[in-house]
Amino acid sequence: MNLFYHFSEEGTIKEFHPRKPASFPDAPPLVWAIDETHRPLYLFPRDCPRVAFWKGNQTTESDLEKYNVNVRMVITIESGWMDRLKEATIYQYTFKGDSFICFDKNAGYYTSRSTVVPISVQRLESLPQLLVEEDVELRCLPSLRMLREEIPMSSLNFSMIRMRNTID
Repeated sequence: MNLFYHFSEEGTIKEFHPRKPASFPDAPPLVWAIDETHRPLYLFPRDCPRVAFWKGNQTTESDLEKYNVNVRMVITIESGWMDRLKEATIYQYTFKGDSFICFDKNAGYYTSRSTVVPISVQRLESLPQLLVEEDVELRCLPSLRMLREEIPMSSLNFSMIRMRNTID
């Protein structure tokens, strides 16, 4: 059985109704979820901007060396978010995959056009430790500007989340 996840700072959601996605204005109302592989991308406070990158099939050895990727995934946040990350509590909602279809394989996004009821909800704390357990290296920089420009030009797989909230 395929399982998918949704993360929230709210722990009492009973069902997820399709909503019009702000990031994809041409898409119909959807319920969004993430697959197991990409789950670490959402072990953060919702509004925390982050740049994540990892080895893909096309990744060159020179890019692995340049960006020092020797773990499953590297996720970089702005240093101003570290205290909030350490103190955050989020909730992981788990869904059966019955109604979900792949929206973006690289990012691990799945969507459903139907209302979805979670099969479980789990409170998550100590998020930096959870990242370590997922073989994710957390990096902090004063600004994500350089990575935002460089990573898409590399051969690494990547995801950029909540970039509208960066300091610059």
